[in-house]
Amino acid sequence: MSAASQTPTDTAPQGDSGPPPARPPARRAHRSLALALLAGAAGAALALLASGRTWAEGSAVLAQGELPRTVTGADVTGVPGALAVVGLAALVAVFAVRRAGRIAVAALLALSGVGIAVAAVLGNSDTSALREKAATAVGLTGTDVHHVTHTGWPWVAAAGGLLLLIAGLLALVYGRHWPAMSGKYERTPGGGRGPRRAPAPPDLDRPEEIWKSLDRGEDPTR
Repeated sequence: MSAASQTPTDTAPQGDSGPPPARPPARRAHRSLALALLAGAAGAALALLASGRTWAEGSAVLAQGELPRTVTGADVTGVPGALAVVGLAALVAVFAVRRAGRIAVAALLALSGVGIAVAAVLGNSDTSALREKAATAVGLTGTDVHHVTHTGWPWVAAAGGLLLLIAGLLALVYGRHWPAMSGKYERTPGGGRGPRRAPAPPDLDRPEEIWKSLDRGEDPTR
């Protein structure tokens, strides 16, 4: 008689190792940081550059003929230039604050970009500054301006605002994973400022220094 032998199946125990905690890859954080810096710096530079360029041209009508007049972005509206400075400062301040402060600064950066874009689009069709310059040149209030043409610089300022908006959104989404300024000089929980320097060794030629070391429980001969 033969007994049926059953070969047991070797099953290796599998470890119940769960997935690692959800953290964005370091490469993604570095890329978002580089993109935010590039977009923010370029956006502020474009807005500042466009604010000093000619946005509109026209001619004031005189009895002797026409007087050409031009206005820059700063003449039309000072919002893009001012918000470009604010956005650039916010871009730098992102790395000086943490947690809620970083979120607030990132939101300020994004709002600066929105304000620049809106002001530039509205200023593209605004002729009040051009009429004011024409009235000043002619000496008559309410002077009309003819042959008004607009340049592309308002759209350059709007593009700068969009770049600042992108930088602010990147800071809002990925900013918590970006590095901050060194905290080596931050106040320690005990109230002092670190790092603390080691006390200077006692001067063995001065007896009072030796006695002070002994009072502190230190060995002055080491």
